[in-house]
Amino acid sequence: MSNNINHENQPEKKPTPQEEKIYEEAGAKKIIDDDGCCSSKKGKPEKHSDDDGHDHDHDNSDKTTFQMFLPAIVSFFVLLAGIVIDNFILQGWFKDWVRIIWYAVAYIPVGLPVLKEAYESIIKGDIFSEFFLMSIATVGAFAIGEYPEGVAVMLFYSVGEVFQTLAVSRAKSNIKALLDQRPDEVTILENNQPKTIPADQAKIGDIIQLKSGEKLALDGELISDSASFNTAALTGESKPDTKNKGESVLAGMINLQTIAQVKVTTAYEDSKLSKILELVQNATAQKAPTELFIRKFARVYTPIVVGLAVLICFLPYFFVDEYIFRDWLYRALVFLVISCPCALVISIPLGYFGGIGAASKNGILFKGSNFLDIIANIQNVVMDKTGTMTEGVFKVQEVNIKPEFDKDELLKMVNALESKSTHPVATAIHDYVGKIDQSLELQNTEEIAGHGLKANAKGKELLVGNFKLMDKFSIQYDIDPSEIIYTVIAIAYDGKFAGYITIADNIKEDAKQTVERLHSLNVKATMLSGDKSTVVKFVAQQLGIDNAFGDLLPEDKVNKVKEIKSRNETVAFVGDGVNDAPVVALSDVGIAMGGLGSDATIETADVVIQDDKPSKIPMAINIGKQTRKIVWQNIILAFAVKGVVLILGAGGLATMWEAVFADVGVALLAILNAVRIQKMKF
Repeated sequence: MSNNINHENQPEKKPTPQEEKIYEEAGAKKIIDDDGCCSSKKGKPEKHSDDDGHDHDHDNSDKTTFQMFLPAIVSFFVLLAGIVIDNFILQGWFKDWVRIIWYAVAYIPVGLPVLKEAYESIIKGDIFSEFFLMSIATVGAFAIGEYPEGVAVMLFYSVGEVFQTLAVSRAKSNIKALLDQRPDEVTILENNQPKTIPADQAKIGDIIQLKSGEKLALDGELISDSASFNTAALTGESKPDTKNKGESVLAGMINLQTIAQVKVTTAYEDSKLSKILELVQNATAQKAPTELFIRKFARVYTPIVVGLAVLICFLPYFFVDEYIFRDWLYRALVFLVISCPCALVISIPLGYFGGIGAASKNGILFKGSNFLDIIANIQNVVMDKTGTMTEGVFKVQEVNIKPEFDKDELLKMVNALESKSTHPVATAIHDYVGKIDQSLELQNTEEIAGHGLKANAKGKELLVGNFKLMDKFSIQYDIDPSEIIYTVIAIAYDGKFAGYITIADNIKEDAKQTVERLHSLNVKATMLSGDKSTVVKFVAQQLGIDNAFGDLLPEDKVNKVKEIKSRNETVAFVGDGVNDAPVVALSDVGIAMGGLGSDATIETADVVIQDDKPSKIPMAINIGKQTRKIVWQNIILAFAVKGVVLILGAGGLATMWEAVFADVGVALLAILNAVRIQKMKF
């Protein structure tokens, strides 16, 4: 994406050791791998190279919840029995080495994996990890004889890790649902006989036979007369979509009715769904500034608190009358437990991960969590008209040709020339005129950006476009274009004005609601279009859009966006992501409408709305705002609670039990808050 330089090359993407472990145990490692090593450009997973030196063989994603909690359950009951014997059923044999071994047995199931992770982190050069803090604090507790507290700290820490893993698994489910949309096998017709083959072996031109309830594995063209499809997995839209013969159908769609036949038009690895899967797999590699800050903060903060803990332990020796090493070591250990940044390093990425998942479920794809942050602060939405707020399906309303020209002959030439263009106007003219006369030969065909088309037809110059094209070639005309409310296609032949065609486009049914919701979010709406000003202002007036400008060339759109940005206001541009590339590049966030229709759109946009509904624009902004709100709630909660308990711990007023709450308790509260976004209705 070429939008802004700050969208790319973001530093410090390396996850913290605990974050890496949590994601791996949740089975989400391949989806959020920052190296991108698990997704290729074709959307297929690549074999991991283990360049990071981390052993991936211990992936626990296939463990049941009970298996994940089992070490903690064993530890809990051994610890509980020890506390009961210590305090309620006093036994003479339960002392010295017997007592130490008993609590060591309680410690090993939950402590050994953490000690191992601490060792591996140190070997990789990451000394001050969360595992290191927990290891020092709990081993230190054993060293001063506080065995139950040492076990309890590690037990609750491990339970917290399991809850974090489960939370990430839940956040992953929305994204994984999308990644699982494509079946592994397809039924093709070979000599009119059905044959089941692996989906990636299907070739372009093969005919797929799709039964009712089956998912399509590859993009293709419907060759049955009609079929109804469930597109919810791709667009978030539950309403069935009926396709007619010759229309495109996409991988991931589910056939709802009778058997349908689809001709494969795209290779398995090049399908729209493959491109979307790659986009989603790589989404969390682009980190939000808040997330990057927390990671950097944790890497600086952890060594500092270890240093402070050392000072708390030894510095009082020089200032207090009765220095007792054991008491001050205990305070230092409490301080270490409290200072562990678990709540921040897991709950914040989880908040963004959940935001991306919630958006995916609603048919909105964010290319990175950084765009969730940016879109939350958007003050202006600048939108194209055609295909964004209107349906983009034009119909000819009026044909006005001067009597000195042969109307039928002229329309045939216009139809032949417009066939060289992919603009919706060309489709409208073709639908009106009919089949292209192949006997007509056009020479020197040229498209003039922002104006129209020019060619030589039957040895004479033919111009078809807007009235700026007429002005450019000094064609005199006797009408006032501003008095015609519809889009006007002017025609000139042999240096003379020959007449015009008017074309109209319908406004989308949710367009007005979109503008109202944008206003409720305090976002201003501006419409920029190359269409004539009267049409643009008419549409804007009906929708309640704040500002509207028509008759714009691509460079004019750029200037309008620059004008907004000169006021130090943020801008999201909504369009097709291809024709408006300069504006997309200038905007803070590029949003593509109808992303399933264009490969290039998926490549260029920061946010892809998978159906043509403009109402998803304010929804995307709202998801960004809610994600940011949850992230900052977690940051404030963690800092506030930890700050208070740190002071109490340093002063000897907080025990290990308060430390456990300040660490694991706050982490769990933050995680529960983070997963809320997946339950929200947008």
